[in-house]
Amino acid sequence: MAVLVLAGCGGSSSSGPPKALLHPDQLTKKAPQLFDVNFHTTKGDFTVSVHRTWAPIGADRFYNLVKNHFYDGAKIFRAVPDFVVQFGISPYPAVSKAWQNATIPDDTITVHNERGAVTFAGAGPDTRTTQVFINLGNNTRLDSDQFAPFGAVTSGMKVVASLYSGYGDDPTPHQGEMMTQGNAYLDKQYPKLDEIKSTTVSNEQNPALP
Repeated sequence: MAVLVLAGCGGSSSSGPPKALLHPDQLTKKAPQLFDVNFHTTKGDFTVSVHRTWAPIGADRFYNLVKNHFYDGAKIFRAVPDFVVQFGISPYPAVSKAWQNATIPDDTITVHNERGAVTFAGAGPDTRTTQVFINLGNNTRLDSDQFAPFGAVTSGMKVVASLYSGYGDDPTPHQGEMMTQGNAYLDKQYPKLDEIKSTTVSNEQNPALP
């Protein structure tokens, strides 16, 4: 079963998005070989440890997105128990539009989609943009579809598993609306969804460990 997604995402705020997020072509900094991303959500905190050696292209993209606060305010719109939780649609429609075609090539699979592994979603070969999923179960069958994990949850997996899952996959087909209307659409149609309040990068280490 593929984790089908559209690229990019939507939403709005009186303050607007960070201007850097409107220019994906400029957010190409090389990530450190190891770093942590701390997610602060409406259900609590969890930490993702990223290993650039696992999937360097994905790690670089994730690093640039987090450093520029792409995921701040994003809804966790897909939560299917024992399968995945998925997020990465911006609260800002202008940001969604900017990233819609900012695809990156697939990485080679080096680790498996097991519980806790964090992976970019896509809609086919070389279509990764901004959406990621966290495996809630052993989903090694996704390896054959080139879903390459770039990190893993190392703290707070209970928080990840507790993210609101009452809607299941119902919101997933409505990504077009999410991209063009942002959180306003989700707040109206799926008001119980949890949200990423903020993200921070820590423990940057270079070079990579063996």
